[in-house]
Amino acid sequence: MLYYRRVKKRPIEGPMIELIVRDTGRRFQVPKDKAEGLLVLLDDYRVTDDDDEWVDADEVFKDLDLKYTKLGSILRGARLKEDMTQAELAAKLKITQGDLSKMEHGKRPIGKKMAKRLAAILNVGWQVFIGE
Repeated sequence: MLYYRRVKKRPIEGPMIELIVRDTGRRFQVPKDKAEGLLVLLDDYRVTDDDDEWVDADEVFKDLDLKYTKLGSILRGARLKEDMTQAELAAKLKITQGDLSKMEHGKRPIGKKMAKRLAAILNVGWQVFIGE
């Protein structure tokens, strides 16, 4: 997310605008005219907060939840995010690929210990693998 606010004038450069990229924390002080030009370029990618543009995640992923459980979908998504196959993740967890498949399909529960092991490998918080 990009925020901007007016900052004090610099004697040589004129009025400045501070730009902050929220996700990275990077901050920039840019001459006002350059910042306004940048905002014009970015305007095509503007995100609005209109409620009618938001779609409930449960609605988007309802078909996925039919094949996998919600927790199974989270596990599968985290695994795919890390670009791992079931066999690769199972080997790191020291379990069978079949057991991992059962977890993804909701046929085998994910306990707290397993959730913590999964979290360490998949770089997510362990709580996402524990029931709602």
